Amino acid sequence: MEKFSMNTNIFMGKNSLDRLLEWKNKSIMLISDPYISKSGMLNVITDRLKQGDNSIHLFDQIVPDPPIETIVEGMSLMRNCRPEMVIAVGGGSAIDAAKAIKYFAEKGLDFTDVPLIAIPTTSGTGSEVTSFSVITDAGKNVKYPLVDDEMLPSEAILDPSLVLTVPAAVTADTGMDVLTHAIEAYVSLNANDISDAMAEKAVRLVFSYLEEAHKNGQNLVAREKMHIASCMAGIAFNQTSLGLNHGIAHICGAKFHIPHGRINSILLPAVIEYNADLKGYNDRDYSMAAQKYAELAKILGLPASNPRTGVRSLISAITKLQNSLGMPVSLQACGVEAKTLSELKAEISKAALNDACTKTNPRQPTEEEVQQILEKIY
Repeated sequence: MEKFSMNTNIFMGKNSLDRLLEWKNKSIMLISDPYISKSGMLNVITDRLKQGDNSIHLFDQIVPDPPIETIVEGMSLMRNCRPEMVIAVGGGSAIDAAKAIKYFAEKGLDFTDVPLIAIPTTSGTGSEVTSFSVITDAGKNVKYPLVDDEMLPSEAILDPSLVLTVPAAVTADTGMDVLTHAIEAYVSLNANDISDAMAEKAVRLVFSYLEEAHKNGQNLVAREKMHIASCMAGIAFNQTSLGLNHGIAHICGAKFHIPHGRINSILLPAVIEYNADLKGYNDRDYSMAAQKYAELAKILGLPASNPRTGVRSLISAITKLQNSLGMPVSLQACGVEAKTLSELKAEISKAALNDACTKTNPRQPTEEEVQQILEKIY
């Protein structure tokens, strides 16, 4: 028996921020980061909230890869201000931090059923519709994925006006994160027809609109389509979990201080090749993953007369997209030294195998195979 549930109400499209005008006389904890706070972007949020005579308690100390200490600090403010709802505004870090703050506050500080509204300002993590949160132990350089349905936001507001000024490099990183989410969800051991439909559409949107969003950030149509793609990929992987790509990326990104979407992008062609497990040309016993990768190639209009051709076409298309976005395609291009990789690859491989995402990968790797992938992407 399979289950598909969708517990987050989604408001999307032009002027979707007007949803904020519907709340009156609420005590609201607003969670964001210093950049968004100082840039004035929060004004479009607070101006609407103030029209309803809501009281706002701002916590804008979120940093990339939010550390445990920040979560504790946010819980302290939540305990003091006793909000009736929490609104997270920002990228994946802000939304993940808000999830963790609310979750642990409800577990340990006698809060119950405080709604969380997620307003993403990047198109990448899909965190606004997932029960995942990633927090960091800065001392150990380790990221901890948390998974609990209680962390699902009550609402997500996808207003494309909030992503028009996202820098090109961030657009590329987050866009490739969307693609990785969709592809990993598609070949996950837990995939089903409904998650496949979400993942397929997300992949098509990425290949249709990411390059334009990167080249012309003010293109509202491209921005809106990437925002929706991110959300759809999030819905897909929230049902299916992810795979080895993220299993490696969580630890690898933390150790080498590479942005999450960027390390996912670097890993993606190598992980697809590993999962497809293509053997000799006379072998026609194709893996499930190889067949599904080939199906994606067909959907994208790429050559896919057989699974082998389809897998190669998909990898080639991803590489072409990376090049068009000017993205690094190796650890070396990100400044990682060969000696550093050699010293850390055993530790990274062990951590990747223990990552929750790896459990739903279509092919179960060994430590040696993970190390081979790391060497391949160097």
